[in-house]
Amino acid sequence: MGGDLSQRLVPGDLWALVEPVLPPFRSRPQGGGTAPIEQRAVFTAVVYVLTSGCAWRYLPPTFGVSPATAHRRFSVWTASGKWRRLHRVVLDEIGARGGLDWSSVIVDAASVRAKKGGSPTGPNPVDRGKSGSKLHVLTDAQGLPAVVGVSAANVNDVQALRPLILGIPAVRSRRGPRRRHPNKVRADKAYHSAGNLAWLRERNITPRIARPGVESSERLGRHRWKIERSISWLFGYRRLTVRYERKGSHLLAFLGLAAAIACYKKLAKITT
Repeated sequence: MGGDLSQRLVPGDLWALVEPVLPPFRSRPQGGGTAPIEQRAVFTAVVYVLTSGCAWRYLPPTFGVSPATAHRRFSVWTASGKWRRLHRVVLDEIGARGGLDWSSVIVDAASVRAKKGGSPTGPNPVDRGKSGSKLHVLTDAQGLPAVVGVSAANVNDVQALRPLILGIPAVRSRRGPRRRHPNKVRADKAYHSAGNLAWLRERNITPRIARPGVESSERLGRHRWKIERSISWLFGYRRLTVRYERKGSHLLAFLGLAAAIACYKKLAKITT
């Protein structure tokens, strides 16, 4: 049963993308002749925590990894930026097969409650002022998550637009050079400001952002469901539905890993 679960969590094709990204992990010099734990087993344990939402201490022994080891390596991989690198690798593979649509990008965000505080957190205006964080997502025109970010729940969405656009990686394309420049940006009125509109136009990006008091957020129209579906995919990973991470970098790490796996599922459909 443990082997079947591990294979479902981390199929062979996914591990083929992950393995080159993860650095060799050196055992701590404590002696005792303990056999090194496989990288794949540790990575699978991390994916299980992300998917199930369980606390590290409740990690099942079937993975052959102690909770302390899994958490320690997750922390090391997070500090070295491996989750962002993995996301980029998966996007590269999709782009090389013509699976990304940069005709536009779509931006939105969702808030989560922060049970244990930490940073960045702040009073959530849509949750009676309780402490929370906001998960920011930028997708391609199809709704594939290409960039993610984390902020305090009380940070205005206007402030998130530029970092998300600047965070678009230069990924491979089927023909020609790498691309990171969308033609349009679609967003609701929470992202509208004269500064953002001017900034986008300076970069030859056409803003499609609803104007407060003039147009409703429904201007996104048929495009809205794509970003909502993307956020729904990410919230399907239960570790993201409520913030238990005291470190903001760990929350961002789980969000980035969820985005990478969501993109991998698209890649699997392209290649089959």
